Amino acid sequence: MTNYILSANATIGKDLKIKQFSTIEDDVEIGDNVEIGSCVLIADGARIGNNVKIFHGASIGTVPQDLKFNGEKTTVEIGDDTVVREFVTLNRATSHSKRTIIGKNCFIMAYAHVAHDCRIGDNVILANSVQMGGHVEIGDWVIVGGLVAIHQFVKIGKHAMIGGGFRAVKDVPPYILAGSLPLRFEGINLVGLRRRGFTNEQIKAISQTYDILYRSGLNVSDAVVEIEKQMKDNPEAQSILDFIKESKRGIIRG
Repeated sequence: MTNYILSANATIGKDLKIKQFSTIEDDVEIGDNVEIGSCVLIADGARIGNNVKIFHGASIGTVPQDLKFNGEKTTVEIGDDTVVREFVTLNRATSHSKRTIIGKNCFIMAYAHVAHDCRIGDNVILANSVQMGGHVEIGDWVIVGGLVAIHQFVKIGKHAMIGGGFRAVKDVPPYILAGSLPLRFEGINLVGLRRRGFTNEQIKAISQTYDILYRSGLNVSDAVVEIEKQMKDNPEAQSILDFIKESKRGIIRG
């Protein structure tokens, strides 16, 4: 006799390990070699990849905390090799995008909340009690410190790092360190970039781009024009420019 609930309608891969008092509902898909701790809820709409580990008390795929939600069929998707720690809550999407997405090889620490329609890239770390509003987008290799609150629709660029205890209400460009109140540019993420194999030439180009953007005295529009003149053939500079041009909330200050 089992002491958990596993729906016969769920699609389950090989070698599932599940502990006591957990529940897996009907419209669930789980890959191979997944481990689910005790008292976990895997609700309708959850799509879980291979080699995922979900710890005690987590809640995956529950309906969005959005008053406009009207019961439509949506999903939350967790990529391969991701770890979800204790009491994390991951909501499925609304009809806006129909998919909440957590990438591969992410580490989501205890008590973090990922709201509806969020999109998290690969190799992302969310430290304890990170709280995300809806529609947030986080690029690959981002690290968000503990207790950070992220406003809805905010975008955080790839390889950025946000210090613990701050609030993100504007977009955070790629490759940088962000901290202080209000949140601002504190320099480039030099240690992270070196760990990930960025060359000295790439790091120099990123640094020069942010010198123009944040330290030249130019406003953002004029700085963009200047970066395009000086760094037009550099791929890292171009990715920064693309991020700025696509920003709807505006970027954090220097």
